[in-house]
Amino acid sequence: MNALTETGDLVLAERRGRVLVLTLNRPDRLNAWNVPLENRYFELLDEAEADPDVRTIVVTGAGRGFCSGADMDDLESRGATRDMRTLTERERPRPFPRTVRKPLIAAINGAAAGLGLVEALYCDIRFATPKAKLTTAFVRRGLIAEYGMSWLLPRLVGTSRSLDLLLSGRIVLGEEAHRLGLVDFLLEPDQLLDGAIEYADDLARNCSPTSMAIMKGQVQRHLEVAFAAAVEESERLLLESFERDDVVEGVSSYREKRPPAFPPLVSLTDADT
Repeated sequence: MNALTETGDLVLAERRGRVLVLTLNRPDRLNAWNVPLENRYFELLDEAEADPDVRTIVVTGAGRGFCSGADMDDLESRGATRDMRTLTERERPRPFPRTVRKPLIAAINGAAAGLGLVEALYCDIRFATPKAKLTTAFVRRGLIAEYGMSWLLPRLVGTSRSLDLLLSGRIVLGEEAHRLGLVDFLLEPDQLLDGAIEYADDLARNCSPTSMAIMKGQVQRHLEVAFAAAVEESERLLLESFERDDVVEGVSSYREKRPPAFPPLVSLTDADT
């Protein structure tokens, strides 16, 4: 296991083989979200996207929480000045994590509230502890469903359950969140991070990075198209996949009963040249 490396106080980065673990690091504020933390987190995601040695990413929080939401000091100052530009002007768009082509896995170790829950929902897969506390919280702060949560929630849990979570702002523990479909795996606190990393490591060792990236794009696009259009695109992508070395390696490794050695994901810059 590689040693933990500080990459700016607000986010810690640790390499576990081909898995990158990012830890939101404001434990004294339950990792409350602010602009410097966002910028650093997004910067590290950008670097991970470009690093061929990183194949999967796990996101968690330091201390007792995942992310308690927007820093209330920031909200108070914005309310006082009524300067709303800082809510929408940023280096990268707010849903930037959803554009990362590599699998992004959340390990929700405690509170995930408001913007913190949004961040967890931007991940592809979510692990949580049975007693983790999840809440939309917005309605109890006089806010609205922020940053696409009104789009994400119904696709995970359905319309009426989404409205329950949004209109009440009630706290949902990890066990209920698992039943609702907000989280995918439940693990005890002492097993959570290692379990998420083990899952991510399996993807990193045994799954084609290119296939995973393409499938992430398929799932996101196909939420918005008719079934026939999804099938049509899938057939085109399937034919393209037969032209890549990944298929040869995938079949050969299966027949030879050995772990696959898939090539890394080609960067978007390299793909354009």
